[in-house]
Amino acid sequence: MNIRSFLLTTAASTLIALSAQAADLTIGSSTEPSAIDPQFSRTGNNQNIAMQVFDRLVQTDAQIHIEPALAVSWTNIDPLTWHVKLRDGVTFHDGAPLTAEDVIFSLTRAKDIPNSPAPFSGNVAAIDSMKALNTLTVEFKTKKPAPDFIEQIGFVYIVQKKAAETATIEDFNSGKAAIGTGAYKFKSWTPGDNLTLTRNESFWGQKQDFDTVTVKFISNDASRVAALRSGAVDLIDAVPPGDIKTIEGIEGLKVFSIASARMIYMALDSARDVTPFVTDKDGKPLEKNPLKDKNVRAALSKLVNRQLIIDRILDGSAEPAGQLVPTGVAGNDPSIPTPAFDAEGAKALLAQAGYPDGFGITLHTSNDRFPGDSEIAQALGQMFARGGLKVNGVVAQPYNVYTKAASAQEFSAFVFSLGNSTPTSATGLRNLLMTNNKEAGTGSFNRTRYSNPAFDDLMRTAVGEFDETKRIERLQQATKMVFEDTPVIPLYWQKVHWAGKANLSYVANMTEDTSATLTTLAK
Repeated sequence: MNIRSFLLTTAASTLIALSAQAADLTIGSSTEPSAIDPQFSRTGNNQNIAMQVFDRLVQTDAQIHIEPALAVSWTNIDPLTWHVKLRDGVTFHDGAPLTAEDVIFSLTRAKDIPNSPAPFSGNVAAIDSMKALNTLTVEFKTKKPAPDFIEQIGFVYIVQKKAAETATIEDFNSGKAAIGTGAYKFKSWTPGDNLTLTRNESFWGQKQDFDTVTVKFISNDASRVAALRSGAVDLIDAVPPGDIKTIEGIEGLKVFSIASARMIYMALDSARDVTPFVTDKDGKPLEKNPLKDKNVRAALSKLVNRQLIIDRILDGSAEPAGQLVPTGVAGNDPSIPTPAFDAEGAKALLAQAGYPDGFGITLHTSNDRFPGDSEIAQALGQMFARGGLKVNGVVAQPYNVYTKAASAQEFSAFVFSLGNSTPTSATGLRNLLMTNNKEAGTGSFNRTRYSNPAFDDLMRTAVGEFDETKRIERLQQATKMVFEDTPVIPLYWQKVHWAGKANLSYVANMTEDTSATLTTLAK
């Protein structure tokens, strides 16, 4: 029986009820993938689809604690040697068994995906060699001690060697190469409209409640909420904070919420001598990039009233941030204060840097990545203008276009986010703030090419430390060092919300994953 078989009429809206025998699920997603290849991009819009069709060696629970997935155990034999045991009986969607060779192929492939805007290269950078000890055991040799090795390789999606070794991105997008071990099989993708999945009856994990899953791409917040209220979809993500109370007051709907580990931040082009969207007050290009000056970056941070953004734009659904990860994630340093709004202090720093009258700047942002992204950029523009800068414009773009441009260093100051998906801050710090070095696997998300050798050295020491207490202390030291330099302006950690029919249950999670695998029929 179809999930949308019975109509429920209320004074507020017309809802489609989910019957106890329901077989279908329709999700209204705020973002759309740029590719079906699960290794193409680590960004959330791609990973939300990847996690339903493909699997990783490990997975996380709602609080980012690691759990076995395709790997059932991982053993540190010596400082440079790991043995990873694979789950027995796992098959790909075409019936072929998962083997150690598929894992070795996948981790080899992940380091060099053409045109990736957010590559997995950092996850596999520690690998020196791999070999299959038997069909279900892989031996890894690392280039140097890597205590968090399973956190690195464990989050790379495993593809089928036979299907992927000669596949193009078009082969994945068409479904030809989209053969995983995940809970759902790829059926079709119509870019700009929807994606359809079907249940994998041979899935190694928990049996899924839905025969068919349709993901509708609805970037507009109001349209997504309206689709839920009308019954056009059964579950939506990225619920705007301002709609929470309304949805909670509608019979037949409910909201699922959690405080996430996603930091929303403003990136600053501090590496280049000349940056494209900074001018003098008359709009003429500057020959010297003011964002290279630490005092200028600190001044911009002081001009941000974080709590005002949270209260006025996000209806309180966030916590102000002064570092990468929030309390509760290992690596958070409680001694680091949240930067206070200080307009006079900011003006003093600008004057000290040689810009007493400010300068001109254009801000860039996505308009469909997370709740309020374009509104937040507008608010930042107003705050900078009050601090004496001339804001030449605030440009908002669809995320699929925006992320490519940001990765190509086309902007000077831009709003972005980083979701921490591992139990410690190590991976996030490595990818976002360490020097961009493909061979070393660092700075994969460092879109401004910020570089601080002292921070890099401290991070290398931290991630090579096997004593957990010492490793966390060194991550905290690295965090304090780098955020005192203001390579990015931390804004807030967002609280995230999903909403769905009352007879659905959803696992709200700190990694902000939107997936049918996290959805069940309420018992």
